[in-house]
Amino acid sequence: MENFYYEQPVPIDFGVDKIKELPQILEKFNFKKGLLISAPSMIRNGIADEIKDASNGKIAAIFSDIQANPTVQNTDDCVKALIENNCDFAIALGGGSILDCAKVACFVATTSYTTEVYFTKQQPISHKGLPMIAIPTTAGTASEITNVSVLTDTKRGIKGPLASEFLYPIYALVDPKLTLSCPQQVTASSGLDVLAHSLEAFYGKKHQPYTDLVAEYAAKLVFENILVAYHAPDNIEARTNMCLASVTAGMAFNLTQTAAAHACSYPLTQNFGVPHGEACALTLPTFWRLNSIGKEAKRLDAFSRRLGFEDAKDLADQIDELKKEMKMCLTIEDAGVKTEDDLNLLIANSFAPNMQNNPVEISPELLENLYKSISSVHSNN
Repeated sequence: MENFYYEQPVPIDFGVDKIKELPQILEKFNFKKGLLISAPSMIRNGIADEIKDASNGKIAAIFSDIQANPTVQNTDDCVKALIENNCDFAIALGGGSILDCAKVACFVATTSYTTEVYFTKQQPISHKGLPMIAIPTTAGTASEITNVSVLTDTKRGIKGPLASEFLYPIYALVDPKLTLSCPQQVTASSGLDVLAHSLEAFYGKKHQPYTDLVAEYAAKLVFENILVAYHAPDNIEARTNMCLASVTAGMAFNLTQTAAAHACSYPLTQNFGVPHGEACALTLPTFWRLNSIGKEAKRLDAFSRRLGFEDAKDLADQIDELKKEMKMCLTIEDAGVKTEDDLNLLIANSFAPNMQNNPVEISPELLENLYKSISSVHSNN
């Protein structure tokens, strides 16, 4: 067996109604004054104010000016709120966009630079930032336990990850009840993101025994629960299992990193406006099929059979069926890729570093053929 290293430094406090324990958690850390970084939806439904009111005066203000795909400017605005309120901690309450923005903001707030300097790698992330408690409200990104944030630089038109051992939250509070308010399409997209994390962690070049175990468990939970959560959003058992799948997948891909489907998702989101999880799912079955005829064939077939499928192709076909039932993009045309110029732009912007983590080497020519294989023109032939 090859040598490997496994790490999960974030305490995970998981369970229905765990949010009620937040005041005691704040006391345990002896925090003085903090910022609640949240989503506008959490303010509209009153949850943000409930948390602020229950903090015994420790939360000084709420910041929610963050887009669905958080930008460098959103992050700098959050930094400003942290500094102006003289915060010694933050709570991030929301989906992956909120958590990703907050993690970087908590670091940048302790420096004399702007977010752009770190996003463009002009300076390294060299120390821990303000401590942050992460409270996810979607079952998707697992940003609450990972060291990576995905941001968008609107000036350069680039979306990409920023990762460092110093970006970990200090505590993950995961309450499945907070996901009950997720819209149906958010449940679908974020759930497919969990599946992408699981499958890419399993076949990625950096996989190892422990990540293999949790990746398989997470994928099994998704296949068994995502449609229940989609069709019966108040089913707390399905919501709990999807939250468990999300966190478990995070325990895998945080170490292995993601691979080709995520690399392709960045321009699908940045250039064509496809939600992140839906963008990952567009190519996920295609890459699973491709990798299942490469050197990972035996592993992927065995994995698929253990999850109850006939083989790797059958598993990939089931992903396509899930996408169809949940009204996700099925073709590149569905995603807004209509012209040859669109396709060329998509190909050119798909080669993020995590593309190199795919076990089958992906060239621009191969990627063009893969994209064309999921076009409506190909499907109608």
